Amino acid sequence: MTTPGTGRAASRRKPPHVLANARFRRLWTAMSVCSLGDWLNIVALTALAGDLTAESGYQVQSLAIGGVFVAKMLPAILLGPLAGAVADRFDRRLAMVVADVLRFALVLSIPLVLLLSTPSPGTYQWVIIATLLVECVNLFWVPAKDATVPNLVPKDRLEEANQLNMLVTYGTAPVAAGLFAVLALPSDLLRDILPLAEDPARLALFINAAVYLVSAFLIFTLPDFPKNHTGISTPSVLRQIGEGWRYVGASRIVRGLVIGMLGAFAAGGAVIGVARVYVEALGGGDSAYGTVFGAVFAGMAFGMFFGPRLLRELSRRRLFGLAIVAAGVVLAAIALIHNLVIVVLLTVVLGALAGIAWIIGYTLIGLEVEDQLRGRTFAFLQSLARVVLLLVVAVAPTLAGLYGERLVRVAPEVAYRFDGSNLVLLVGAVLASAVGLVALRQMDDRQGIPIIGDLVAAARGRRFATETQEQPRGMFIAFEGGEGSGKTTQSRLLGIWLRDQGFDVVQTREPGSTKVGMRLRAILLDAAHQGLSARSEALLYAADRAEHVEKVIMPALVRGAMVITDRYVDSSLAYQGAGRALDPADVTRINAWATGGLTPDLTVLIDVPPAIGLSRFASPADRIESEPPEFHERVRREFRTLAAAEPDRYVVIDGTQPQEEVSRLIQDRVREILPDPVPDDSEDATGTIPAIRD
Repeated sequence: MTTPGTGRAASRRKPPHVLANARFRRLWTAMSVCSLGDWLNIVALTALAGDLTAESGYQVQSLAIGGVFVAKMLPAILLGPLAGAVADRFDRRLAMVVADVLRFALVLSIPLVLLLSTPSPGTYQWVIIATLLVECVNLFWVPAKDATVPNLVPKDRLEEANQLNMLVTYGTAPVAAGLFAVLALPSDLLRDILPLAEDPARLALFINAAVYLVSAFLIFTLPDFPKNHTGISTPSVLRQIGEGWRYVGASRIVRGLVIGMLGAFAAGGAVIGVARVYVEALGGGDSAYGTVFGAVFAGMAFGMFFGPRLLRELSRRRLFGLAIVAAGVVLAAIALIHNLVIVVLLTVVLGALAGIAWIIGYTLIGLEVEDQLRGRTFAFLQSLARVVLLLVVAVAPTLAGLYGERLVRVAPEVAYRFDGSNLVLLVGAVLASAVGLVALRQMDDRQGIPIIGDLVAAARGRRFATETQEQPRGMFIAFEGGEGSGKTTQSRLLGIWLRDQGFDVVQTREPGSTKVGMRLRAILLDAAHQGLSARSEALLYAADRAEHVEKVIMPALVRGAMVITDRYVDSSLAYQGAGRALDPADVTRINAWATGGLTPDLTVLIDVPPAIGLSRFASPADRIESEPPEFHERVRREFRTLAAAEPDRYVVIDGTQPQEEVSRLIQDRVREILPDPVPDDSEDATGTIPAIRD
């Protein structure tokens, strides 16, 4: 018996947020402060490099800014593993505090050198030297931080803690850029308040140095700092890339995702690399540069948060490729338009598109890659992204400087300025569009359906349907899952529940719901037909599905019935596509033609590990059930990938839970899409019936 107001609600109460942990909260605050300082350091140093070489011409200025980016990233690539191994031998608190104090002193030395000397080539050389030293010190702070976090939070909250860490790592970039833009306001506004306001880069570096000192204080005063070491040294970046490509290259979909994500990353990096010079060419100063720098990351944050919520009816794989292509188009517009306000707005859009591609790709890779390879794949992706960013931000301003400033005569009295930064952005736009098209071609799971029509339909909140297709009035629900997942039992329980609510329900299955289908089922599942080829199997399932849609599903939907099917198209994508290693584009194409593009309103995936599902069978296994465990693991992985690609169509249920709980969760989700509201009395319709073979 439960106390009123408790019961299920109490059992679902969420555990305290990870930030409720006082020690992790203090470390996270220090990380936030340091991330803000790191981004402010990048903006201030690139602006300072541009100011110091402004009198030396366009080429020298571009090369000077590129030198800062190289100095910022080269130590991590060349010395990262060595520093990590050395850092693991020191007390972590001492290593982090000393590193913060050294960063404070080195960053502070840059504006002090400017105050005590006249700007000269030697001044710029000290900027580069100090930057290199700061980044070398960073190599001791970062691994010590990474090794400390797992010892401050429980293992089941580590993912949440890492998400918060990524939030401050990238989320502080627009804050730092905005702060620099404010500091770079006309000096007359701030001169009476801050004596150093005449030079915003110098003032930003003073603030940057103070930020590192605050971080040192927070780390030094952190109570009960963990003492044990967990081994934080890592292989070299280049070695991670070499090893990772062996795992990534084996899957065309993962390969397409990685290529696309790196293309989106490079598009944003191209803007950052030439932003300082380009903004100055457009008539803007340090404030405008800070605004453009922040616009990229503000757009990325917006895209990562809101992107997956846009165009809900569009395939996630299609949205991934289209976002990269669109980013290339926007980057081309940035390259050719000579209006600073429009450039800032387009930069926000560019960042948003890159953020959409990055978050979708990151999610799909997490589900596509096997558990034992996932860590190495992400390490490979992050390492390769770092190298790509280094190349882009170093090569972009260098290429811009080598090309120089030029005027193109478009008419006798009309000249169009097309300098090195325009060229770099335009080349980046072409490459981004090409990468997006490659990713779209490799990953498109709706081939045969026109992209423009699909986009228009998704913008209107519905799935694309051909003009000749009779529009159904009912609702279509499909159950998917591996062998022994319980989907057959749950589909029948849902049918019983919906009939109790007064709905006209048609219960069906694949294969074998038509006269032709019954014969096909005998062929497909009979263990005596083990020699059936994978292509023949896929075609037979598609033939059964064509009969099923035309004779059973569509007539019921047209009359307004609720259709519940045990398996549908996604089973072919999982079993024949992933299980039999057929080209998923081919499987998608033949099934889209067989079904006329009919897609379920809701797909319920009952997710059960194959070892558990197969153990539920007492009778002899059929042709599919007798496949080896690796086959069923690939099937399960593909189902989860499909669910991640279309989260609004799917609901994923843990099938290892009690039958009543699984039924309740399914009913809760179905209730959300029913045309008429159904009271929340799910406890009256979760009775059990004998489990049925799946």
